[in-house]
Amino acid sequence: MYLGSSLHLSSIKVLMVTRQVLLLEHSNTRFRTFFHLHSAGQSPFSTMTAAFPIQPVARFAGKSELVKRPKEFACFSYDADHKFHLGAQSLKWYYTPDLNVDLSKGFETFIKHDDSVDEHLDSLLTTIADYEQKTSKPIDAHIVTWRGMMTKIMAAPFDDDGFEMNATLYRGCIFIEENHAYKQASRADERPWNGPIPQEVMQYWGYKFETLSTLPRPWGQTSRDFIESRPDHVVNNKEQYCSVVRTGIGKTILCIGGEVDAIWDDKPRTQGDPINWVELKTSAVIQNDRQANNFERKLMKFWIQSFLLGVPKIIVGVRTQDGLLVETKEFRTMEIPLMVKQNGRPKWDGDTCVNFANGFLEWLRQTITDEGVWRIKRRPRSAEIEVFKVEEVGHGDIITDEFMNWRIKLELRQAQPPTEDKGTEE
Repeated sequence: MYLGSSLHLSSIKVLMVTRQVLLLEHSNTRFRTFFHLHSAGQSPFSTMTAAFPIQPVARFAGKSELVKRPKEFACFSYDADHKFHLGAQSLKWYYTPDLNVDLSKGFETFIKHDDSVDEHLDSLLTTIADYEQKTSKPIDAHIVTWRGMMTKIMAAPFDDDGFEMNATLYRGCIFIEENHAYKQASRADERPWNGPIPQEVMQYWGYKFETLSTLPRPWGQTSRDFIESRPDHVVNNKEQYCSVVRTGIGKTILCIGGEVDAIWDDKPRTQGDPINWVELKTSAVIQNDRQANNFERKLMKFWIQSFLLGVPKIIVGVRTQDGLLVETKEFRTMEIPLMVKQNGRPKWDGDTCVNFANGFLEWLRQTITDEGVWRIKRRPRSAEIEVFKVEEVGHGDIITDEFMNWRIKLELRQAQPPTEDKGTEE
């Protein structure tokens, strides 16, 4: 990486230089940057690993940075075979589930999506290109990514999990995807599960709850037999509806794609108006303080996921330890951070999550300033997020050839002078 003009060298103060580390302080921001040199004796301005410190978290406390309300501008669906379609064909409607249902029921017939295949950003890019063809102009985002990547970043101040992402700069925008190889390796390294119920069954409970709680059409267009037979329906997690939104944190404009579980009523006629989405989750009955603390931590992820896509309501299916659905609880997304604060000793803070994301994204835009493939890496329990180059040129598999060809075509179209209408001579 090279320190280009976008880092505003006049605003940077060199605090420390050793044979291994260069520490810079940005006078116009609230963060410092560590550059770890790849080998001793190299120049600080040769190839480096930049690192964004997570600690101390207190420096991100205070009033939240401005967040632009997420507005859906496009959507796509995966059908029951996980085939891609532009549009809302896989949209589901929420309808109250029956209680006292065994969430393990039907596990033997579960149609499970094989996520061992790396899908990159392909579906998101196809959807963006379709939108741009209709508007004849590129989206104005600084960052394009999946909701899952932004969730990991926003949660970092209060979460110890590691992650790896791949990123590339293309036409002034940073495109970020999950590093699929890291995800697969992390699964292989997981400790064997010793619980009384197989882990695969417990993971199934969430998909079962979604099947119990949704309809493929509005209630008035759905038969009573279908509604009452939902406990017996085959669960299929290949089918998904994905919303694509424009949002922003501070000065960074984001385009985020992510799955939405259901809608409460119907989509508004005007594009960009708020949508009454519903996020569906499951959690165990709380019986002691330790379980209450664990649920409060889970609420952070629930809140971030819904906050990023503009989902106003979260419905949690409360289950027993052996998977019996006994209750549903409703949470308003925007009220969750205050609710957690009022508990006395909160395990996380929503404003801090937003401010951390704002600082990291601004720093990332100053760090990834040329093409190639970059790695965004946080080691488990690490106090920093590292960024370094893994490929000097190109964009790897992050951006499809089809998307790049479309952008070239769009630029050529925009460069053409408008056709002059000379009118008709009389």
